Amino acid sequence: MSLFLSLQNLRVENMKALMFGWEFPPHISGGLGTASYGLTKGLAKSGVEILFVMPKASGDEDTSIGRIINASDVVSKMDIFSETYWTKVNFLSVSSSIIPYLGFEDYEQLRQECIQNGTSVSYLGEKYTFSGKYGANLMEEVARYATVAATIAKENDFDIIHAHDWLTYLAGIVAKRISGKPLVIHVHATEFDRSGESVNQAVYDLEKLGMEEADAVMAVSNLTRNIVITRYNIPESKVFTVHNAVDFSEETASRVNRTLNEKVVTFLGRITYQKGPEYFIEAANKVSKRLPDVRFVMAGSGDMMNRMVKHVAKLHLGSRFHFTGFLKGDDVNKMYLYSDVYVMPSVSEPFGISPLEAMRSGVPVIISKQSGVSEVLKHALKVNFWDVDALADSIYALLTYRGLNNMITRCGLDEVNSFSWDGVAKLVKKIYDNTLNRHEL
Repeated sequence: MSLFLSLQNLRVENMKALMFGWEFPPHISGGLGTASYGLTKGLAKSGVEILFVMPKASGDEDTSIGRIINASDVVSKMDIFSETYWTKVNFLSVSSSIIPYLGFEDYEQLRQECIQNGTSVSYLGEKYTFSGKYGANLMEEVARYATVAATIAKENDFDIIHAHDWLTYLAGIVAKRISGKPLVIHVHATEFDRSGESVNQAVYDLEKLGMEEADAVMAVSNLTRNIVITRYNIPESKVFTVHNAVDFSEETASRVNRTLNEKVVTFLGRITYQKGPEYFIEAANKVSKRLPDVRFVMAGSGDMMNRMVKHVAKLHLGSRFHFTGFLKGDDVNKMYLYSDVYVMPSVSEPFGISPLEAMRSGVPVIISKQSGVSEVLKHALKVNFWDVDALADSIYALLTYRGLNNMITRCGLDEVNSFSWDGVAKLVKKIYDNTLNRHEL
């Protein structure tokens, strides 16, 4: 991997990147949108002009980092019934509905929301109206997004294509075949992270197709890179590790004063299998028996929400445990500031930006060894996700031993200050340069 980057060092001046994403701040559902925004800002500083395409823009996105293209506003000008079109994109055949981040308990609610908001199917010379969500008809939207990508690729000038996560791989492939420009895909998670061994074959096939068609594959951790190589059979030579970072562009507020003299331990993320919420609850049960003045917060939503509420009730933790629902924006930052300890017990976490955000707010963190962020963090307590006793002991130690808490907090803040999107962008720019150089050979 390093040999490839060192041998090819020619730079492309005034580079333009056509970037496909699925979400963008301030309207995000998880780390994908946060990472897309941070990287885009860094690339803009590095002199890369960005055309960022998303299914449904709201108009309040930060356009200072590049041009936002709202796919819902694009008039389809590619004749999808022509022989020429299908010669280039004959792989584009998707029909099933899938929810990648949410489970069946949320499916019906999202389906009803999509019906109320209204969606439309377009033909040549018309528009698609995307929901921009992760609910009903998702796979249909993925396919339509790819169709719109053909028009965008035909009408815009750019040097390289960058597709974020499996939802946009089809769009990236179509853009590559229409324009002849190289494709870089960014693997933020794989189906093995989301579903364990019970993978959805349709999603896996899309991921594998994107990886095979790509000229370069960027993975957010060595953990993810290894999965790409071993589970998708992608050559090592074109898979690169690009760790995520945290945004320091805004000042962090000072710690808040609480009216209750109690400690707060926080879990913030999707309440789904991948994030390990049940291990957090089991550890909370053990800690509460040793430290009565501690409150536990589970911030987020997901398909395991109802099950976790019942689990808390079964353990008689209701008076010490709080579910906030999904948080975003300032509410996320406030939650960090209210916390004394942050816990991320993920079963499989490709990276995990939230611990960096917590550390930036002066909160000591506990992370699972099965997370990509554990590869880069030194000043965090690390446990195996399944070791509830070790997790409970770590929480107890950070709440009880002031010296340990102060050291982890102080050194963690110094450490996280070294993780900037500007540095990540320089590495990505180098991958762009080398991909373009190889493409021209």
